[in-house]
Amino acid sequence: GINAEYGEFQTFQHYFKQINLRMSRLPNLVRPVRSLLGSRSGSTAVAPIVTSDSFKKSLLNINPTEVTRLDNGLMVCSEYIDTPTATVGMWINAGTRWENDHNNGVAHFLEHLVFKGTSNRSQHDLELEVENMGAHLNAYTSREQTVYYAKCFAKDVDRSMDILADILQNPKLDEGAIDREKHVILREAQEVETNLQEVIFDHLHALAYQGTPLSYNILGPTQNIKTMTRDMLQDYITKHYQPDQIYLSAAGGVDHAELVKLAEKHFGGMQNGAVTSDVEYSPARYTGSLMNYRDDAIGLAHVAIAVEGASWTNPDYFALMIANTLVGSWSRAQGGGKTMPSKLARKMYEQGKPQSYMSFNTCYKDTGLWGAYGVCERQDDAVRVFCDTIQGEWRRLFRAVSPGEVQRAKNMLKTMMLSQCDGTTAVCEDIGRQMLTYGRRIPLAEIDARIEAVTPAVLKRVMGEYVYDRDPVVIGLGSTEGLPEYGLMKNMMSSPLD
Repeated sequence: GINAEYGEFQTFQHYFKQINLRMSRLPNLVRPVRSLLGSRSGSTAVAPIVTSDSFKKSLLNINPTEVTRLDNGLMVCSEYIDTPTATVGMWINAGTRWENDHNNGVAHFLEHLVFKGTSNRSQHDLELEVENMGAHLNAYTSREQTVYYAKCFAKDVDRSMDILADILQNPKLDEGAIDREKHVILREAQEVETNLQEVIFDHLHALAYQGTPLSYNILGPTQNIKTMTRDMLQDYITKHYQPDQIYLSAAGGVDHAELVKLAEKHFGGMQNGAVTSDVEYSPARYTGSLMNYRDDAIGLAHVAIAVEGASWTNPDYFALMIANTLVGSWSRAQGGGKTMPSKLARKMYEQGKPQSYMSFNTCYKDTGLWGAYGVCERQDDAVRVFCDTIQGEWRRLFRAVSPGEVQRAKNMLKTMMLSQCDGTTAVCEDIGRQMLTYGRRIPLAEIDARIEAVTPAVLKRVMGEYVYDRDPVVIGLGSTEGLPEYGLMKNMMSSPLD
């Protein structure tokens, strides 16, 4: 294999002196930002340095992510962390987006079924072996990736990889297990229907990306679950569980060279099929629209408003994340309204209209959804006031956000992103996700530089490009009598009145 290390860059002593480069000039996220990480000569301080030397040094002292490509195309990626435990997993470039109307739900169904036994291990043997190691075996499916991972002692990485290789390459797909799992997934679908937040976001995707696979529900429709067959599952494995679509990610007390040997041992025999290595998916197509499902029996109004955001690799990703942080979130159950850093959170607290709200920024390979979701009580004007307030805050971010607010949001975003890499499982997941989306692991120092590169001027440009005067997608569910008509919502995206 060909070894490469991400994270080795030029001298960093004064790279923060050049972070005022406009975000619009930054390269795509799949390439390193070496221009931001310059040397001492020729540097000119143009902005106050708010990051301490110790913080900058700590970002540079993190072990690099080592990457090796096996002969069959499977990528092995790892970061060494001095700990007696490790997390190892398979990040597969496959999910709901690669499904169709006929087999929607197959990726999630398969995720359930692989734990029901293989040609080498029964379900009981599999569960007993994992428990005897004191390990944790889990999986999840999203619209663009499927993940299987194990958390274990570092000494048991070989055994954990053997289990992962077995369930991926030799699933039994027993007909009896398929029938039993249908009932399990149908019950799971019923449970999801009781979580109105999940229902709202499923409808949001169905409306925003109508007519494309991004609109599909991850669990699939009831009819598809009931009619799932072994042939459909095997066909999905054949097409998508190919080595050149898989990243083996590991973090913890794992030596990379040893990990590569184990990968060759357990996955080196996998071969790519006749399907092209770059599995195609339907392009996204965003449609601004509104759906209002009024049901006063629910008692509360659940509302989501969004616009088309940026993809994972878009240079504007971090600017939209900062805008997302500025909008913030608040819940009446948590309190602290008057002391919240977000101006919108303080305003929502003073109005007393919503029970809670949160901003979101959901990204995909070629598109995204950026917006806010809120829960309002059953009052005549609660929903209208919530929508007006959200859209008013979006306009304010375009017109009058202050440098202090932007800097505070940048600091909060850094804290959040660093806290998400605490522990072997979090680091392993970060490696797998970034390798799938960017083709590389972005060093924390570069992430810090990209965040610092966002200025009020950059934020204004990004809000104008993605949010201001754009067609929103709006979902209302519950006691939504006061939800404004779509024409009014669209006009409010560029209203001169604030």
